[in-house]
Amino acid sequence: MARSTRSNDWGFPRWRSYGASREAQQVRMCDRHGCDKPGDCPAPKSPNSRDRWYFCAEHAGEYNRNWDYFEGLDAEDREKRTREESRDAGAYKAKDFYGWGGPGDGSRSRDELRALSVLELESDADFEAVKKSWRKLAKENHPDVRPGDSEAAVRFQAIQAAYEVLRRAEDAKSWKPSGRAAGMAD
Repeated sequence: MARSTRSNDWGFPRWRSYGASREAQQVRMCDRHGCDKPGDCPAPKSPNSRDRWYFCAEHAGEYNRNWDYFEGLDAEDREKRTREESRDAGAYKAKDFYGWGGPGDGSRSRDELRALSVLELESDADFEAVKKSWRKLAKENHPDVRPGDSEAAVRFQAIQAAYEVLRRAEDAKSWKPSGRAAGMAD
């Protein structure tokens, strides 16, 4: 009787687990000189290029820390590329355009307006007025000042939550990306 040339790696039932085949697997080594680990992390050789380096995880991290997207460009070309790419990435900024369209008065959201009313302020109050009102109302309704008063405790929690909403909104308004976060090199 002739010996079967059929492999156990196909068909049903599988006699071995997946990945247990005996064929040689091609492994790409890390492109960093002297490294003998598998290179399974692709990295671009230059901007807008299809050519890739293949590094191990350790060297990929090193490569990313030292990557300068604007390498070899003078200040004028850097500025031009930044303008072009921010123009092309306009869809990511679309949410800022529609920010006014939500409920509120156009400058503040509904939650911010509700928080201002809890702090007994007008809708055009600045953040300094918010802080003053928060301090005053928090002192009046603090559980240590009015022990046993459950209504004061509930008001105190509402005052704290309102201040937190307005503080986060103020932080979001005043946050500006640094040069590195905006894509500009030092």
